[in-house]
Amino acid sequence: MTKHEIIVGNSNNVTTIANSSINLIVTSPPYPMIEMWDQMFADQNPQIAYDLQSGDGMAAFNKMHIILDEIWDECDRVLADNGFVCINIGDATRTTNDSFQLFSNHTKIINKFLSMGYSVLPDIHWRKQSNAPNKFMGSGMYPAGAYVTYEHEYILVFRKGRKRVFEGEGKELRQKSAFFWEERNVWFSDLWEIKGTSQIIAAPKASRERSAAFPFEIPYRLVNMYSAEGDTVLDPFAGLGTTTLACMAANRNSHGVEIDSEIADLAMKNIAAECEYLNQVIETRISNHLTFISRLSEDKKAKCYTNVPHGFPVKTRQETAIKIDKIKSVAFNKSIIICQYE
Repeated sequence: MTKHEIIVGNSNNVTTIANSSINLIVTSPPYPMIEMWDQMFADQNPQIAYDLQSGDGMAAFNKMHIILDEIWDECDRVLADNGFVCINIGDATRTTNDSFQLFSNHTKIINKFLSMGYSVLPDIHWRKQSNAPNKFMGSGMYPAGAYVTYEHEYILVFRKGRKRVFEGEGKELRQKSAFFWEERNVWFSDLWEIKGTSQIIAAPKASRERSAAFPFEIPYRLVNMYSAEGDTVLDPFAGLGTTTLACMAANRNSHGVEIDSEIADLAMKNIAAECEYLNQVIETRISNHLTFISRLSEDKKAKCYTNVPHGFPVKTRQETAIKIDKIKSVAFNKSIIICQYE
């Protein structure tokens, strides 16, 4: 059984989550200096709107990150020692005071986590290729005035404290939560090419028109990579609940915090509508593994091990205890979701 909660509130002060109770944080925050987030930041600090109107982009940028820094401090409070933080963030380009420049959001966040004593681990580039025919900005065909087009975002990875040690039942759950050899080779690459997802929010009272949601595949990979069954995952910018869905599919507990009550209501509806999809994800994951095994040469198949719970071949001994549980039932009680597994 796993438990999931959508909390309405500001993630800079989540009193219902205990100290050191979270094993993994997976999130995609508002991106400073991306126009769709201006109002959200200005609502929390009106000086930001003044800075933007007066053309002082760097002052607005710094104040936006002060707001995010308060949330990273709260994340540090609830994160257990040896826990991980995975943050999907994009840099921004913008013209302020007639000057076009890059605002490096990922650098700001890295510096914040360094200041808190975290280890910065190798990051991932999520490549979101543009289909636009004009992939340049500035002076057209003439030199010295054009700018490259950004087609990637960052997935930053941080660790609090030293390497996590698993003992007793925790060691068994870690073995059960292992990933397939071929999944590791894709997931732990530093370049992910994953299509984006729909951004439309069908809620007239919501604080924004676009969700800025990341595709399910991103939190699903990260949850499997950096946590084990029985762990609890936090998304301090829950949006439409994509991280919650990933945790349900991966047999982890979760909390999601969303500042907009209208969007939090949509998240619960989205989660209810997507429950059947989660078992399809699990079935596809197993099917993809079986396809991978079937394409091995006969001599490589002969060297495979047997996964005990499922009875199929696997490449390595570390995969022999993997057990991927399908969801048997999902129950909703206001903002709480309970998943039972087969």
